[in-house]
Amino acid sequence: MDITVTGEGAVLAAPDILRLHAGVEVRRASAAAAFAAARAAAARLAEALAGAGIAPEDLRTMELSLGPEYEAYPKVAAYRAVRGVEVVVRDLGLADRVIDAVAGVGEEARLNGLAFELSDPAAALAEARTRAFRDAAAKAAQYAGLAGRPLGRVVSVTEEPGLGPPRPMGMSAQMAESAATVSPGRELLGVRVRVGYDFA
Repeated sequence: MDITVTGEGAVLAAPDILRLHAGVEVRRASAAAAFAAARAAAARLAEALAGAGIAPEDLRTMELSLGPEYEAYPKVAAYRAVRGVEVVVRDLGLADRVIDAVAGVGEEARLNGLAFELSDPAAALAEARTRAFRDAAAKAAQYAGLAGRPLGRVVSVTEEPGLGPPRPMGMSAQMAESAATVSPGRELLGVRVRVGYDFA
């Protein structure tokens, strides 16, 4: 006979990378003019980001589109061209500078959101696993005690999905007042583990 229990463990960790989604958007009377204007604006954006400390390998094209906008179909009012990039900011101290660089490109500039992440979550996940295993062991010991039976050796360990991806944690009001334009806060990384024990 055996007993199987589920343990959960979670750790708060501070993100150290920012992924910023930015780009340029233009409208012109012809498709060729719109595409050329978007290309020129994208070049200005790339130059501004380089000036803000972003390495070329930390820029990735994420969107490239060109199409008509109709006044009343089939009459074309203008052609819209979009070029979007993902910017990886590896020094969070540069975050505000990078955002300002995007805004400085002009009316064509677009900011489409951001996300924080951990460059190396392994250490935090290892601690979460330790906590999850200890949680399972405590539950198993309790059940064994309630049943009046000795708890034997571990016979199975399975890590399960269930706690979800890292979740951002908010800041206190005092922290927010002194924060810059963006703040990484902290993320909650969790692990769930199913452990089986001999149960004599």
